[in-house]
Amino acid sequence: MKITEIRIRLVDSDNDRKKLRAFCSITLDNSFVIRDIKILEGNQGLFVAMPTRKFSFHCPHCSRTNHISAVYCNFCGERLPRERPYPELANCPPSRQYLDIAHPISAKCREYIHVALITAYQEEKERSLLPGYVSSYDDYFDN
Repeated sequence: MKITEIRIRLVDSDNDRKKLRAFCSITLDNSFVIRDIKILEGNQGLFVAMPTRKFSFHCPHCSRTNHISAVYCNFCGERLPRERPYPELANCPPSRQYLDIAHPISAKCREYIHVALITAYQEEKERSLLPGYVSSYDDYFDN
């Protein structure tokens, strides 16, 4: 597996408490894209967070999707039943109520992706200081 393309969209960080630094997209072997990878600033430096989604379930009244910790349906307003799928998440902190959509299986693959994305992020950050800078991520949405 080879990363054939990396696109970075820098996030303005005017507040020091914001940890999100960039959104990334990688293409593997010119044939598979993973979007919504995040680069975050942690206590020990930059790290890569793979795309995630919140655990959710359907309202029995209107069949719309709600977050696993919701008490009332966000759409019809009906009280949701206490019995939920994933009962082990009932008392979890909100940060544990997410599921990875895509992630590396091995430590070697994780390190490969991490190094490639952090390097590309640092290069993009340097490019952003040049006049006429346009993010490499932006032309995804020009078509």
